[in-house]
Amino acid sequence: MKPWLVGGSVLRRAFSAWLLVGVVALGGCATGPHANPKDPIEPFNRGVQRFNDGVDEAFLKPVATVYRDVTPDLVRTGVNNFFSNLRDLWSSVNAALQLRPREATENFLRFSVNTFWGIGGLLDIASEMQIERTTLDFGQTLGRWGVPPGPYLVLPLMGPSTVRDALGMGVESSGDLLTGMNHIPTRNSLYALRIVEARANLLRAGTLLDQAALDKYSFTRDAYLQRRESQIRALTGKDDEDDEE
Repeated sequence: MKPWLVGGSVLRRAFSAWLLVGVVALGGCATGPHANPKDPIEPFNRGVQRFNDGVDEAFLKPVATVYRDVTPDLVRTGVNNFFSNLRDLWSSVNAALQLRPREATENFLRFSVNTFWGIGGLLDIASEMQIERTTLDFGQTLGRWGVPPGPYLVLPLMGPSTVRDALGMGVESSGDLLTGMNHIPTRNSLYALRIVEARANLLRAGTLLDQAALDKYSFTRDAYLQRRESQIRALTGKDDEDDEE
């Protein structure tokens, strides 16, 4: 899930502080004989998830629900296109760092076309031109070059992660194009809009999760770790090796 904080400098300071707390907790939390080896700080993580769920239920979910109900679909499509366009540029950078020239070129073309011909990204002209999108983040880039994921880590106001992916988030927050905006009210408004739009997109999935999962924490953890492992295996070619075997 996207960061829930408004303001780049505030985000980075909070992220650094909570990541330090998490790393310290890695050596200080006992979990018992039946603990998941990928989640050695489960008590700490469960506490953070309860905090996140409380914030979500009290504030973010109601706001996202109202936003979804009152905002016309055409407007929401434009908002989603705008932020996806920003994501394409960062995906291009990560593709280049992963030595994937085709994906780097395609994502950069998407960003260029949608920025200049799609009214700053509000229109997804690149998809109409059948230019493929490959979404990549810096956590995947680290994994591509052999950085292990480390323990599972639930970040305050950010959600599921690992130590590796948390470091990736820190780098991405520094490279966020919105962070460079000089007009602070506009920048913060865009941060807030991105957060609400992202949460609105997850409303249906969240309802299904609440109804289906006996243990929401374990379900979310296992799904996140499996998805990230699959993504990294695809980047490193291990899936192809398994298919050959």
